[in-house]
Amino acid sequence: MDSQDGTQQPHLVLAHKRFLLTHPDVQDIEKVRLKEEVFAMVKADDMATFYETLAEESVLDMDQSVLDTMRAKIDEEIKKFDENPSVDLDLDFASVNTEGKTQDGSAEIIGLDGIRVFCSSDGRKQGIRIADAEENLGESEVREAHLAKSLFYIQIGDKEKALEQLKITEGKTVAVGQKMDLVFYTLQLGFFYMDFDLISKSIDKAKNLFEEGGDWERKNRLKVYEGLYCMSTRNFKKAANLFLDSISTFTTYELFPYDTFIFYTVLTSIISLDRVSLKQKVVDAPEILTVIGKIPYLSEFLNSLYDCQYKSFFSAFAGLTEQIKLDRYLYPHFRYYMREVRTVVYSQFLESYKSVTIEAMAKAFGVTVEFIDLELSRFIAAGKLHCKIDKVAGVLETNRPDAKNALYQATIKQGDFLLNRIQKLSRVIDL
Repeated sequence: MDSQDGTQQPHLVLAHKRFLLTHPDVQDIEKVRLKEEVFAMVKADDMATFYETLAEESVLDMDQSVLDTMRAKIDEEIKKFDENPSVDLDLDFASVNTEGKTQDGSAEIIGLDGIRVFCSSDGRKQGIRIADAEENLGESEVREAHLAKSLFYIQIGDKEKALEQLKITEGKTVAVGQKMDLVFYTLQLGFFYMDFDLISKSIDKAKNLFEEGGDWERKNRLKVYEGLYCMSTRNFKKAANLFLDSISTFTTYELFPYDTFIFYTVLTSIISLDRVSLKQKVVDAPEILTVIGKIPYLSEFLNSLYDCQYKSFFSAFAGLTEQIKLDRYLYPHFRYYMREVRTVVYSQFLESYKSVTIEAMAKAFGVTVEFIDLELSRFIAAGKLHCKIDKVAGVLETNRPDAKNALYQATIKQGDFLLNRIQKLSRVIDL
């Protein structure tokens, strides 16, 4: 399940295509293409269990012959692991020496680094045999053999067996860095299935491992994983802070491309940061400036908010809604995010006034008076905006709370509560 530098993990690409297949806003003609792509990816990796799940959900049509073929291939591969086990290793065959042949006619090859591999009679590489590694080689080769079996289960989408085999591999792993890599495999599996319990436990496990040691590159990668988890569970403020901390050291291409990372960073920052922090960390950030122009509507969305160009902001906001709705991680929070963004922009507008006419505000946003009146009524009733609507005069009057007064009232309330608790405790002691 590992991916090359700069390449998104294929199974996460598959998960996104599956999400689009079940999305109500995706056109039928597009779903036909997506269906073919999903089926091809599932078939290529022999994802039998996942194929059955998709068929049960009516995402794909069940073809029993294809399923039987997948299962046969899986059984054959597992048999190789269990009865005559071997794992794939990327070795340069120009630098190995043939030592002899095994009983089945395959060539036994000893690499210059001492790693023993086998080639079939047709020259196809088979890899280390696990039994041979346990008897004749070191612990690292045994670990690599078990890791290969773990990755095979991940590849075919067998979640339970993959987690079980990863646990066995961890038991044979000593280095903290290698243990962290196993956690990253688990996290990728968690994001594929959107198993937030598994993701949360894996993140906590990774943090505990870092107390034993660990390099900065893996620590920075973990921040992105945790940021994605926080964003997916509606903790946008923490997600924004984690993304901003990783913006100059981003290497987590297996999760998503850098453009998508910037997209998430800007969206989470807008509803989490104050104007000063937004200017310093996002609007003027060179890493964001180099990419933001490639993402439709995002630059206008960010800069129009900071420059108080509210009509342009609403126009860009409308353009971004489609991208947010079609994002696998943001879609469940689409309505919440829409409300939070509107709360931020309305609050920013009203911050400059003690009173303002509804007509003036509607004109600034490029909408009707009726729309603004309905919008503000909902936000005021929900306690999101601190203002009053004078419907007769057509005026908005702000009544921003005094922070010091609020702190004073909270202190008094907590003091009364503490005194009551002390009095109850004194009665018990007297008895």
